[in-house]
Amino acid sequence: MQTDDVLDIFRQAGALLEGHFILSSGRRSPVFLQKAFVFKNPALTEKVCKALAEKVKSELAEMPDIIVAPAMGGVIPGYETARHLGLESIFVEREDGEFTLRRGFTLEPGAKVLMVEDIVSTGLSSRECIAAINKTGAKVVAGACIFDRSAGEADIGVPLISLASKKFPSYAVNELPPELEKIPAIKPGSRGLA
Repeated sequence: MQTDDVLDIFRQAGALLEGHFILSSGRRSPVFLQKAFVFKNPALTEKVCKALAEKVKSELAEMPDIIVAPAMGGVIPGYETARHLGLESIFVEREDGEFTLRRGFTLEPGAKVLMVEDIVSTGLSSRECIAAINKTGAKVVAGACIFDRSAGEADIGVPLISLASKKFPSYAVNELPPELEKIPAIKPGSRGLA
């Protein structure tokens, strides 16, 4: 599956939005990938996550023991990708502003972990998730995502396997182009940054 195929799935789900959006990073963009519209459809979710699992198999020399995803956005793709890899999937959640394992989830020291995300823009939530995993003594062998909005520029500290990759424009709030300044900004994502 190529980037255009993934974009077609987002279009089919009504998940490729245009306007003025506040991204999780706080940056602004005229394009938003509303992955929740894809993930509400089990058939589309299976299609992209199965393709991601196949890409992981082809790119990793050694398979991971478990998948860990950051909540909220990574929970569904983490689980569905794990299903296609025959692995368990757990997730980290924010507690006092930091990702941590909760709900009795644990990782064995030395366990090989694949961190699975939905969308990578700046890589911040991926890096935070990986930091939480590293605190357990487990080893993150790679990250994986459905869509890399940075087109390979985001550094998450480990190799990143992305099903689709395309750089969409994004701007600091004080550097908006005139056409975006004219449109009210909306924040469709889940992280509480302004």
